[in-house]
Amino acid sequence: MVHLKNSGYVPTDAKTLLARADQLTSELDVVVRDMRVSTKHLEFDVSVKKEELDKVVKKFEPIGSLDDARHVVEEHIEKEEALKRARQYFDDERYWECHEVLEGVWKKTHEGEKDLVQGIILVAAALVHYQKNENEICFSIMKRAMEKLSSASGIYHDVDIDKFRKATEKIISSQKIEPFKI
Repeated sequence: MVHLKNSGYVPTDAKTLLARADQLTSELDVVVRDMRVSTKHLEFDVSVKKEELDKVVKKFEPIGSLDDARHVVEEHIEKEEALKRARQYFDDERYWECHEVLEGVWKKTHEGEKDLVQGIILVAAALVHYQKNENEICFSIMKRAMEKLSSASGIYHDVDIDKFRKATEKIISSQKIEPFKI
């Protein structure tokens, strides 16, 4: 995963940036699988040998300066730590990582909690699609998330679910997607 500092790009630039990243790394043994644009950074999913990651970062310099680069592996994290990371990722507009961390939590939940966590995961997944300029998919997933969140309220591990639901409802009803914090 490579995060570059965003110098003014918007989600409508995602496809162009993905093509540019692909072009810049064409001579390397690398696959640039996907990319997302947040207000703070440009997030690239890159398949590359760990020892080659620095070369990829160097090739990406015409797009933006490095914010963070790391080899992503599946982690087994305790629930409290996972939820803490998920909140931070969400607030930093790193929705894909939020989604991934919460998947581990979701697998270990039961009944009502399972739907609540899945609702949060779905909102994060929806915002991933927004960052790729796939707004119709974003709205569709948010509507599914609202079904999962319909009976949830109160505070869940420092997340105000009522506020979270209202922010999601506002996006759906206004048809205007804006990142928000949890």
